Amino acid sequence: MTRLTRAIRSVFAALPLAASLVLAQDTTTIPPISNLPDAPSASQTKFDGVPIGVATSEVRRLTLDEAIQLGMEHNVQLIVARQQQRSLHGQVGTALQAITPNMSIQGTANRAEINLAAQGFSPSKAGKLLTAFGIPASAIPSIVKVDTVTAQVNLQQYLFNMPAIEVYRAAKSQQQVADLNTATVRGDVVLQVGTTYLGILADAANVTNNQALLKQEEEVLRQSQAQHDAGVGTNLDVLRARSQYQQQQQALISAENALAKDKISLNRLIGLPANQPIELTDIVPYSELAQMALPDAKNLAYQRRKDFLRLQAQIRVYERQRRAIAYERLPALSFEGNYGVTGGYIPNAAASGLYHGTFSAMAKLDVPIFAESRFRGDRQVADAQLESLRNQIADLRVGIDQQLRSAMLDVTSTSERVKVAGSNVELAGQALRDTIDRYQAGVDDNLPVVQAEAQLAAAQSQYVSANFQYNQAKLQLARNTGVVETQYKTYLGRN
Repeated sequence: MTRLTRAIRSVFAALPLAASLVLAQDTTTIPPISNLPDAPSASQTKFDGVPIGVATSEVRRLTLDEAIQLGMEHNVQLIVARQQQRSLHGQVGTALQAITPNMSIQGTANRAEINLAAQGFSPSKAGKLLTAFGIPASAIPSIVKVDTVTAQVNLQQYLFNMPAIEVYRAAKSQQQVADLNTATVRGDVVLQVGTTYLGILADAANVTNNQALLKQEEEVLRQSQAQHDAGVGTNLDVLRARSQYQQQQQALISAENALAKDKISLNRLIGLPANQPIELTDIVPYSELAQMALPDAKNLAYQRRKDFLRLQAQIRVYERQRRAIAYERLPALSFEGNYGVTGGYIPNAAASGLYHGTFSAMAKLDVPIFAESRFRGDRQVADAQLESLRNQIADLRVGIDQQLRSAMLDVTSTSERVKVAGSNVELAGQALRDTIDRYQAGVDDNLPVVQAEAQLAAAQSQYVSANFQYNQAKLQLARNTGVVETQYKTYLGRN
């Protein structure tokens, strides 16, 4: 058999190999512009509640700082916000993939049994041609078995794609939005935990006052009963003293119930089981707050309020998305190609077992033509979102001014109320002591005593309420200024 004859026979034998290579060719393409991922956005949904642990019989002692720290670690609002941060960081990577090279390695091994007659090749019809080259028709089988192995490196890359670049920039800006959203929730948690903690301290003060008044009522009842038994008092005095004693018992029960319920609320905020016994170790704070001027407070709020900064960051996100929409009219240039080696085994073929280098390279220019309606629609949506966000920022700027003015008025008025209520407690206490002396001296019956006790109870309740409202107003002012997370101790006078 001549060298030419062997070469032609090898060509015919390699036909199924070529067919199998075409079937195995990589068909991956770069996605069009319209399939680019949208820039991610942060959800503002908030949730109440915390993970529940296992209660213990040991009383857990908590300072305000420890309660706030537990809230930071376990409050579900913060947990959700942190997961949103992680999600957005992952979406940034997705947006980055659209503008960075995409390289992959591919290897295939293929075994095929091909019917040449079914594909239109008949050795009998080509008999004369084969005979001319000294190849008998019977030497070409109608069914050929082929084993092929292919290994190649694929590369895909956008060379010019402005929409994808702007989407990536918008995604990076959205990360800042998510960070500010988490900071906003942190401030809310500090405010919620701090207010609830102070409320429990106020409840405990009410319980203590009611317990003291109950003991006093019990003593008045004992004296009234003793005077009645001695024949120097009336039954009306006993009935009046007993009624006042039972009313004070009801007040104490209500105060203890409010204290227990507020402890359950605090447990839920900071991640403790509802039945976990706790004891608050801090005392009710009181200190005068030197307020800054309103213009200074507004400037500080515009620099520190995380909700205000978040809206400004969101503006930058929407502006980049709008630019991405405008750039969709531009053509996109991409490249894709591969390089590898291919070979295999063909029975009775001279080329069997040989491996050869293969490559392909293709440049693609994607020019949008009939998509103007979509472009205009996307731009109208983006313009509406931007306008809505600008209106929200303007509204929040006015709202910050209103919130600061209201909070400053609350701080001033509650501070004066604390002073007046404290003085009123001293006066009511002195009046009760004088009234008891007159009763014990037999000058009056116990009616003035009952009235004085009621006045003292009301004065003590008003003082506790005023002190709580004063501390709450200072925390709210810190929240409205944007510094509650870092300066709540200063505002409460605990430095």
